[in-house]
Amino acid sequence: MAEYILQILRSQLMVVFSWGFHNPKRLPEDKGVSFLVDGFKYQGKVKVIYNEGTDLFEVHLADGTRVEDVYLDCLVNVIDSLVERTDDYKNRIEKEYEIHGN
Repeated sequence: MAEYILQILRSQLMVVFSWGFHNPKRLPEDKGVSFLVDGFKYQGKVKVIYNEGTDLFEVHLADGTRVEDVYLDCLVNVIDSLVERTDDYKNRIEKEYEIHGN
């Protein structure tokens, strides 16, 4: 399951890289994967757990945030909204990387 989840994340690699994704680890009994991120909104451990009963995923942050019933095609977007994406994302990127629009 850990490898399957990583394949889903790799499908949108640029988004995943924007989180500062690193140190992926298989969860016990291969129930999912954990990894560290360094996003604009959240820095720390993320766990993605497969719920066999619903055939969906759960996303857990170390701060106690939890999102259940995540479909595989929404997984990257759900994590991105928790970790990286802010209301003023474009402005934060421009400021962080000193990009000046025309």
